[in-house]
Amino acid sequence: MLTSFLPPVHAVVIGASGGIGSAFVDCLLADPAVGTVTACARTPVQTAHAKLTHVTLDITDEASIKTAASIINEPSLVIIATGILHGTNGLTPEKNLRMLYADKLTQYFAINTIGPALVAKHFLPLLPKRGKSVFAALSARVSSITDNTLGGWHGYRASKTALNMMIKTMSIELARGWPQAVCVGLHPGTVATDLSAPFRGGVAVQKLFTPDYSAAAMLSVIDGLSVLDSGNLFAWDGKRIEF
Repeated sequence: MLTSFLPPVHAVVIGASGGIGSAFVDCLLADPAVGTVTACARTPVQTAHAKLTHVTLDITDEASIKTAASIINEPSLVIIATGILHGTNGLTPEKNLRMLYADKLTQYFAINTIGPALVAKHFLPLLPKRGKSVFAALSARVSSITDNTLGGWHGYRASKTALNMMIKTMSIELARGWPQAVCVGLHPGTVATDLSAPFRGGVAVQKLFTPDYSAAAMLSVIDGLSVLDSGNLFAWDGKRIEF
């Protein structure tokens, strides 16, 4: 239960039709502290609930983001649960420099960096001036430059690292007008979703999370955040990940 926000919480989940995004929606709908949940996605979430509103939003289309923001009022929690690691058009994490292609890098940055940045552009000004508010975007542990000892996955790593810098920079600007607001990145762990499916063969069973478990864990982290945490990256267990 979200106890650190002024009730009722108005939560917005962007990427609500994905594995983790839909789990966030379910967890928030079950929370008595949450008054409304706005589920933003390219296609409507297949859930009906009295607290749930569906809004069309394509993270690669700024006009779509702006239109969605125009019908949302003072969300105290905004979660961006979008991201891409591989795709049907041949996009796959690079094993070496020979696999780098401009169009693939562009796709990584469009979805993992530019999309969330444009969401922030239109949604951060909507945060309430009074009480705690949180803007959180899914990043990844492999975005950490400090933690990178294996190499590879150039485009995904770099796009999520760029997202971290966006979060850090936005947190500084946000604090000037919204002193109780928190802006963070979240690492969900390795979650059993389509994003991780081709790459989780060597993951121990106890370290492969269900979407519901990961979403609930990250909401717990969100509930424990203060303004002193703004601009940082946190794992699902609450531990800070160095950039």
